[in-house]
Amino acid sequence: MNKSTHNHFAFALLTLLLAPSGTSSGADKTAAQSADAGKPTDVEIETWRQKILHTPQPRKGCFTATYPDAAWREVPCSTEPVKIQIPRRGGGLRPAVVGNGTDFLARVTGHISEAEGSFDSITGLTSESQTYAGTPTANGYGLQLNTDYFTTSACSASPNPATCRGWEQFIVSSFGGAGIQYWLSPYGPPGTICPAPHHAGCMPDQSYSDGWCEYQSTPTDPVQCVVNGLGIHAYPPGVATPLDIANVHQVKLRGRAAGVGGSANDAAIVTYGPSVFSAPGGNFFPDLGSQWQLAEFNIFGSCCGMRAEFNIGTTMDVRLAVTSGTADRPGCLVGGFTGETNNLTLVALTGPVTPTGTPSLIFRQSNVAGSVQAACADAITIGDTHITTFDGLYYDFQASGDFVLAQDGVDFVVQTRQASGAPTWPNAAVNKAVATRMGSTRVAISIEPTLLDVDGAATALADGDTILRPTGVQISRAGNVYSISDEHSNRVRAALNSTWIDIAVGLGLAPHSAVRGLLGSPRGNGQELVTADSVVLKAPVLFRDLYHTYAESWRVPPKESLFTGETSSKFGIPAKPFYASDLTREQSARALAACKAAGIKNPVLLDSCTLDTTVLNDKTAVKAFIGAPAPRQVINPILQGGKQDRGRDSK
Repeated sequence: MNKSTHNHFAFALLTLLLAPSGTSSGADKTAAQSADAGKPTDVEIETWRQKILHTPQPRKGCFTATYPDAAWREVPCSTEPVKIQIPRRGGGLRPAVVGNGTDFLARVTGHISEAEGSFDSITGLTSESQTYAGTPTANGYGLQLNTDYFTTSACSASPNPATCRGWEQFIVSSFGGAGIQYWLSPYGPPGTICPAPHHAGCMPDQSYSDGWCEYQSTPTDPVQCVVNGLGIHAYPPGVATPLDIANVHQVKLRGRAAGVGGSANDAAIVTYGPSVFSAPGGNFFPDLGSQWQLAEFNIFGSCCGMRAEFNIGTTMDVRLAVTSGTADRPGCLVGGFTGETNNLTLVALTGPVTPTGTPSLIFRQSNVAGSVQAACADAITIGDTHITTFDGLYYDFQASGDFVLAQDGVDFVVQTRQASGAPTWPNAAVNKAVATRMGSTRVAISIEPTLLDVDGAATALADGDTILRPTGVQISRAGNVYSISDEHSNRVRAALNSTWIDIAVGLGLAPHSAVRGLLGSPRGNGQELVTADSVVLKAPVLFRDLYHTYAESWRVPPKESLFTGETSSKFGIPAKPFYASDLTREQSARALAACKAAGIKNPVLLDSCTLDTTVLNDKTAVKAFIGAPAPRQVINPILQGGKQDRGRDSK
């Protein structure tokens, strides 16, 4: 496309955008169709973008290109001071919002050479602001794509090189600036001078590109060193800054290690619609490409530990694509490196919406009312009792007694105490208590009576309060829901109802094949159950195998119990499978209507909801199924030879 044709296309597009709304005349429709005919499709723009991203630049510098340019065009770089995006701050309570150590990280077994963050979709977003120096500012935010803290030769002059780590941030601000920020964290004790080239007189909230400078959160904190690469104004001419939050979905941020595409320098690359901008780094960490294994991408406050505040009702689907020499989807780790935050909650890992051809981690964050924090792998046991494993396998487990829900060595164990519904419902069982050991801290929660036990002591916890143990285990309460988490982001969530407990267990790392128990192991295989002795059960599963071989293998030996005190709950198994079809017609109709009214449509979940609403005699039971994911696979035990395979009590 020559310059004249390109200008004609731009004029036609502008005419289309400015045309009045309403019923179009024939001439209007013809003009609109003509403009649409010349407008590139999203696929065409993305194909062009991938080509220009892998087109070598002639020299170190700042460059830009706009569709359909065939080559980069050099533009002036910026050396203006850049606001500091501080590292995460340790200690204190862990809030259930994104940032300061809480985020979904893409994890690879090799090494990342480049990564890109973007948004698959954003809904409900109408406004954003951040407060700086006491003044709220609309559209004040930044996008960050961060490496992990890694070993680097740049720490060789540190007073403590064994503990010094490198950290690299690829940044674009709503105010237009984009570039790379480098950190040595921690570099040395208070009073340490950062390495040469050194910049004297650093401002508390600014860093520079002509030398390392010292940063300390407080005068007694270790010295951290920070320096920038060259910057670039990353929005096309005529686009006002700060960029309105309504347009953030058009922005993509890419971080690249030196060596990619033949370049000797690392780079921050920003895409805004059909335009691409590239800013070179200073290559302060020449070993980045051989050390980078974790990547973080999100939208945060634009400086100094600030928070981006989105209107309530905002939901974002975030995509983090990583290139590491494999086509495998990256693993997940809950963590984070930046000290900035936003007011959203991680609510789910999701599947790809629009494939990019690059292995990606896709997740959802939201502040819609009722948002519950998710982990890298989540499993639940609800009602009477329905289990969804970490890999999405769904099965009923109606045995009574104490069982291992999940176990990862000795430092993370979760146990449940199930009680039979006899005499009214002898073939059903519910959770009456849950206990966990996280490191050296033990927490147990029970009902009838309601009791919170922490390390053997009855503990009062008011609604809205949080306890942080010296071990890093955090216990919080919101109404009838208790949440327990450790420093590795493993978590247990217990919702206490009238006569039963719904339990969710989350893992801070996935896949994680060392985890075992009734909730399975997150290995990507949602097709099977595995006993404590590694016997694999695949559908069809015999009733006897489920309630003898399997159930008995996951019984908790008394000497390994995390519960204290006497219990009337004894080991027992149901006489036969128990479903909604076993209810009377009147019972079933009434409960089914309540479940359908709540919007539950999946046949498996609808059956379980109907059963629970009747057996538990509490409409609260419906809530556990609202918004629940559809099972990936279902195991219903069968009776051997078509005959009733009756259970028996086991002493």
